[in-house]
Order: sequence, then structure tokens, then C-alpha cells
Amino acid sequence: MNDDEKGKRFLELIDEQNNVQWSIVAKLTSLISSNWNSVDIQKELEELVENHTTITKELNSLDENSSIL
Repeated sequence: MNDDEKGKRFLELIDEQNNVQWSIVAKLTSLISSNWNSVDIQKELEELVENHTTITKELNSLDENSSIL
């Protein structure tokens, strides 16, 4: 992948990560409102956190030599 492709992918991942972060905040707010009693929301939150971790790992892998990011 050349630097232009890496840069484009980086921006896509940052946008995706931002959306996931807002979704995590929304789910946490819902979970708090449910007095931490919603198993469904807990599961959704776990999936969002896993997705965030995957995105972060891909972001980190784009810059193997600490040169573009």
C-alpha cells in the first residue's frame, strides 16, 4: 500500500473510529439509564469496544515505521 492509499485508509478509519466512540457513549448512557441492568445493551457495548479495538489495531499497523502518522 503506497502512502496515498495509507493516508486515505487512515482518514476512513479515523472517521469510523469516531462514529464507534459516539456509539459507545450512547450505549453507556443507555446502560446507566437502565441502572446497569440491560444485558442487551451490555452485549452491544462489548461488541462496540471490540470493533474499536480492531480499528485501532489497523490504524497502528498503517504506520509500521512511524513515518506517516
